[in-house]
Amino acid sequence: MTDATPSSDDAVSPGIYEHFTGSRYEVHGVGTHTETGEALVFYRTLYGDYSFWVRPLAMFIEHVDRDGYSGPRFRRIA
Repeated sequence: MTDATPSSDDAVSPGIYEHFTGSRYEVHGVGTHTETGEALVFYRTLYGDYSFWVRPLAMFIEHVDRDGYSGPRFRRIA
């Protein structure tokens, strides 16, 4: 298995994050996919059913340009 974890994984730690669309999420941590070694962010919604989700770390920390917005997909707020 290779280490697919980007060096920027230190930038994502447990806390409250806001998606660029305004929704808020609680990050529980970063884990590793058992088969691929890919780093995954484990988080839950802070609205609706408070469901749990995972997203590749690389996608979580990426920069987005959409509908007039240019910036991080998620930003830590607490």
